Amino acid sequence: MLRAKRKIERLDFVLAGAQKSGTTALHYFLSRHPKITMGDQQEIHFFDNDALFVSEPDYEQLHQHYPLLAASTLAGDCTPSYIYHEPAMERIWKYNPKIKLLILLRNPVDRAFAHWNMQRFRCREPLDFFDAVREEKTRMAGAPRAEARRFAYVDRGFYGQQLARLFKFFPREQVKAVKFEDFKEKQREMLTSIFSFLGVKPPRAVRSKDRNIVPYARAMNWEEKVFLYHLFADDIAKVEQLLGWDCSDWKL
Repeated sequence: MLRAKRKIERLDFVLAGAQKSGTTALHYFLSRHPKITMGDQQEIHFFDNDALFVSEPDYEQLHQHYPLLAASTLAGDCTPSYIYHEPAMERIWKYNPKIKLLILLRNPVDRAFAHWNMQRFRCREPLDFFDAVREEKTRMAGAPRAEARRFAYVDRGFYGQQLARLFKFFPREQVKAVKFEDFKEKQREMLTSIFSFLGVKPPRAVRSKDRNIVPYARAMNWEEKVFLYHLFADDIAKVEQLLGWDCSDWKL
């Protein structure tokens, strides 16, 4: 007998960031699991759309992206800017305080350069990397929030601040944080851990495929690395403290 499908009531989990940290690849694996649906587009951008929260939010605008679900199917959203957008975590908590959160974090120095390179590749960034970093605060101050975050190469990398905000609303057991570097090097092991956290069996075969790979115009130079590392050093220590991680591979 076929079981009746249900209309989505609340998302079960959110892949909330960080940008340029493997979220596209993880979305690919999640969306191919038979017990998971990720909606009709990769980034739904519901909880970081301020216009939807001027008055009481209409969650139907989020749920319309999802099909009718079988009883055992989980529904998730992958929008990497949720961890960065200040009001998003409180909005997610008000929507579903029991929701699970997946977070991928990458060495913030490498993340900043990958972000700049992506913007450069898309012809959205006229400045060279070091100039863009030095001009970041000025550019962000003069732009609308949605536009400003496109150029937040450094600002997006202060994960300690973002995690502290997240943990104000969600207990540690509802949050699965994974290092991008581990996800890349030990993909099967990390995926098994992620699927286990979500409460579904890992698939027998996982077909690895690089996603959202943008060719690099050039490598980051030593001066840029040193400059950025000193900007992030205190925040990296905060990440280590909050997550119990060893981030020595993020340090010079």
